[in-house]
Amino acid sequence: MKEDSAPERCNALALRQATRHVSQFYDRQLAPFGLKGTQFSIVARLSRDGPRSINDLARDLVMDRTTLGRNLRPLERGGLVSLDVDPGDRRSRRLAVTEQGRALFEQARPAWQAAQAQFEKSFGRDESAALRALLRNVTRTRFAPLRRGRAIDAKA
Repeated sequence: MKEDSAPERCNALALRQATRHVSQFYDRQLAPFGLKGTQFSIVARLSRDGPRSINDLARDLVMDRTTLGRNLRPLERGGLVSLDVDPGDRRSRRLAVTEQGRALFEQARPAWQAAQAQFEKSFGRDESAALRALLRNVTRTRFAPLRRGRAIDAKA
């Protein structure tokens, strides 16, 4: 096998493995509240930013609409989020956290904070901050050559 095609050199595999590992840890912490980490993130974002379209939320969470929809269905069934007609554009629908969703978010937040603290204790506070910054850069890249730490816009 060629060196550059070895599985341990695959960025996608390494990211997926790390994501699954961390996601499973957060899911275990949030399980007593009936939430998965992704669902907690959805409720947290809606609690913080207010009502928004599915497209806007999907873009913010770097999810496709289908994946977001699969995560929203149990939240809707549980009365944690609502999907209503947008008063500004009756053709559009807006997601909002309900009072029940906000209450569950506040109950679950200490478990999420404990997971954050445990991750930082295990991985290191500075390393965790550096990892978050690096991963934010990954989500912003257009996979063009880097110049001074930023992706070069292919259109420029």
